[in-house]
Amino acid sequence: MYHTARIVLGLIFLFACYDKILNPGEFAELVYNYQLLPDSLVNVAAILLPWVELALGLCLVFNVWVPGAVVVGNLLLVAFFSSLLFNLARGLDISCGCFSTAPGEEAADYLTVLRDMSFLLVSGYLFYAALLSGPPAAQKTGRLQTETE
Repeated sequence: MYHTARIVLGLIFLFACYDKILNPGEFAELVYNYQLLPDSLVNVAAILLPWVELALGLCLVFNVWVPGAVVVGNLLLVAFFSSLLFNLARGLDISCGCFSTAPGEEAADYLTVLRDMSFLLVSGYLFYAALLSGPPAAQKTGRLQTETE
């Protein structure tokens, strides 16, 4: 289950970054529409976030630096989830920008929140599995190896 969750979440990050990397201007408009960042940080966020998503996706898919990728991924997903909820509560009618930069293609709604909540559940499981319950190899054997073994 751990490896499936890791790969699925990695693929989600890879899918999410693709259009944003190809269309940074359109993504910057989506970031601006959220009205959460000062204008001076919108372009920086629009350029950096997709590349962070790409790095996270690659790390998770290829099983490299997983604990760090899981922590950063959790932080990003919590930030995205909170941003969606906050803007829905404010009544803003904006595009999500989660997987596409096309204007109006993916309106943020409560189904978007439920989808992102499912991503958070997978990410939370990975956080538990990768950081709190010991390495996955130890989970398979049911015990942790000590240095004397």
